[in-house]
Amino acid sequence: MTGRACIVSLLLAGSLAAQIETGLVLRQIRVRVEGANGVCDLSTHVTLMGRSGPIAEAAANDQCEVVFNSVPAGTYHLKVSSLNFADTDNIISPSIAATDFNVRLKGPDNGVLPNVAPTISAVGLAIPEKARKEFDKSNEMITKQDFAKAIEHLNKALAIYPDYAEAYNNLGVVYARLNDRAHEREALDRALRINDHFAAAYVNLGRMNISGGDFAGAEAALTKAASCDPANAMTLVLLTYSEFMNHRPDAAIASSKLAHRLQGGHAFVHQVAARAYEQKREMAAAVAELQLFLKEEPTGARADGARKELAGLQSSAAPLTAQRPQPPGSSAQ
Repeated sequence: MTGRACIVSLLLAGSLAAQIETGLVLRQIRVRVEGANGVCDLSTHVTLMGRSGPIAEAAANDQCEVVFNSVPAGTYHLKVSSLNFADTDNIISPSIAATDFNVRLKGPDNGVLPNVAPTISAVGLAIPEKARKEFDKSNEMITKQDFAKAIEHLNKALAIYPDYAEAYNNLGVVYARLNDRAHEREALDRALRINDHFAAAYVNLGRMNISGGDFAGAEAALTKAASCDPANAMTLVLLTYSEFMNHRPDAAIASSKLAHRLQGGHAFVHQVAARAYEQKREMAAAVAELQLFLKEEPTGARADGARKELAGLQSSAAPLTAQRPQPPGSSAQ
């Protein structure tokens, strides 16, 4: 089991490296919306949808623009409604390199604008413009991999506005890239003292604890992140892994099932669940999890490894199967 746990750990480390930017919070993203004829329709209403539901809502201004503040980098649905044009559903992926988006509405529509009031973040309104500008400059420096300058601008933003939770979160991300564990933890703790419902900061704290081998601490942080954003697939992937490494196979299996129900890249949880079922000596269920993994991720190095592992499990389980069929999820006797 130790060897397989190490394989899982190495695979996850690669996934974390690929996901590093998701820990960043962007100061704002700007969406410009106009009709097919170039006309600005002031009845336009825009909703930014995450996996767990609406992140923010707003009406277009007289420039046909909608601005959303403090948005984590990632992928979102952008739902646009208008009295005079057909509703649209776009997918956008804001990042530190892409914060401005254009949406073109199509065709007339006789529908009625939903009766929903725009939501505005009171915390966002309280942030002084000078602090926001320093936050933006820090993201520019992160893009250029100039982390010293990024820290400088984030500290300037925090000097102007000490309750800037998003700035502390991004400061933690920068320190993570510099392998400065002490300052990373300090920054994330400060972010969470300001906003104890800040899911992105809890996820970053969980990642940090995983990297340090503190799986109990990772599980605690990621459980809080999941309670704040229960439909975030990546949070559940990390939670599944942390529970497995914290010797809680039943919890890992339960979290993997929650992740499986969500949209997004979560094939990795099936590999973790397979290890958990092996610990419980439920080999048929372990085989089923690996088969699910290969269905969701049929190619690549991880898929090649899963096929070899699946062949080994099926070979070892064959004598038991001949004696007495075991349905997936049942315990081998």
